[in-house]
Amino acid sequence: MGHGLRPRFWEHVPLAAMTAEEWEAVCDGCAKCCLVKLEDADDGTVYFTDVHCFLLDPASCRCGDYAERSRRVPDCVVLTPERMDAVDWLPTSCSYRRLADGRGLAAWHPLVAGATAAVHRAGLSVRGRSVAETAVAATDLEDRVVDWPVTETGDDPAG
Repeated sequence: MGHGLRPRFWEHVPLAAMTAEEWEAVCDGCAKCCLVKLEDADDGTVYFTDVHCFLLDPASCRCGDYAERSRRVPDCVVLTPERMDAVDWLPTSCSYRRLADGRGLAAWHPLVAGATAAVHRAGLSVRGRSVAETAVAATDLEDRVVDWPVTETGDDPAG
């Protein structure tokens, strides 16, 4: 755990009041937000594909250039507490969304489980389930739409 993290901070600190280190620690490392998404121009529905951003390291599910991601990928959405309402497309398994919805962190979250690989062991990350956008023609994206990023809730089986 990082030096500036308060014990179990996510249970009593609202997203908007978290320190930068706490905010970053809430990320569970699933990388679903790094999947290429398509938006229906008529109704605004967002569809996920199984294609990931070229910056994503598919083994670690971490950005390969996190500090410069928004410069290198202009469509990259940098999550902040202020933007949570605007990113209603985040999957329900996303830990930021879980906290915003009042559901708390799941047992598989690295802060709860004590291991960064817990999200992968739970089968809730994109590891082994996506391909790099450099390997797919843009015209083929509609054929790569998947529902698993949004149908997986990440809720614990017991409740």
